[in-house]
Amino acid sequence: MKKVIGAVTIGQSPRTDVIPEVASILGPDVEIREAGALDGMSKEEIATLAPNRNDYVLVTRLTDGSSVQVAERHITPRIVEKINGHFRDGVSLVFLLCTGEFPGFDASGLLIRPQKILFNVVAAVGEGLKLGMMTPSLDQVEQSERRWRQVSPTVKSVPSSPYVDGMAAAKRAALELKDWGAQLVVMDCIGYTSAMQETVREIVEKPVILARGIAARTVKELVG
Repeated sequence: MKKVIGAVTIGQSPRTDVIPEVASILGPDVEIREAGALDGMSKEEIATLAPNRNDYVLVTRLTDGSSVQVAERHITPRIVEKINGHFRDGVSLVFLLCTGEFPGFDASGLLIRPQKILFNVVAAVGEGLKLGMMTPSLDQVEQSERRWRQVSPTVKSVPSSPYVDGMAAAKRAALELKDWGAQLVVMDCIGYTSAMQETVREIVEKPVILARGIAARTVKELVG
C-alpha cells in the first residue's frame, strides 16, 4: 500500500515542473496529492493578489507555464485552506512547495515548510561565508538579502527566474556569483531544478544547495 502525502503550491496545480523530480526522490511507494492556492482562478482574479510596494513578494507558476507575483498577505489564507483540506482528507503530512516566509500556520498535521529547512541547513554550513543567493525576481532581492544576513554579513542575492528561460538565467546568475566570489550558493526557490543546480555548480565551482532537493529529502526521511 502506498504512503500518501499532500503537496500545496502557492500557484496552480499540477506542478509538472516540480512533482516528477520530488517523486523520484521519494520513490515509487509514495503517492503525492496536489493542490494549488490559485487553482480555479482566472488571470484577472489572480491579478488582484499582486503585491504592492511594501508587500512581501512571492513568485509562482501557473498551469500554462507562466509565472506571477503575489503578495504573501493575500495568498496565505488560500494556502492555509489547501493545507487544511489535505489534513481533513486524512493526509498526515503536507509539503508546502514554496521557500517563502509565512506567518505561523495552525496546522492539524505534519507540515513541511521548505523555508525553515533551507534556512537551518544553510545556517549550519554557511555561517560567516560569502553567500550567493538565487531568487526568482528582482523585486525579491532586498528581502532575500535581509533574510540571509541573519546567517552571514556578506550576502549577494541575484535574480534568476526558474520559469522564464530558466537554464539561461541560472547560467547568468552563476557567472555573476562566481565573479563576486561566492563560497556557497543557495537556490532559494522550489522552481529551480537539479539540472540547474548542476550547471550552477559547474560554473561557480563551489557547493550549491537546491531548495527542492533539501526539502524533498527531508520528506523522504520522515515517510521512509
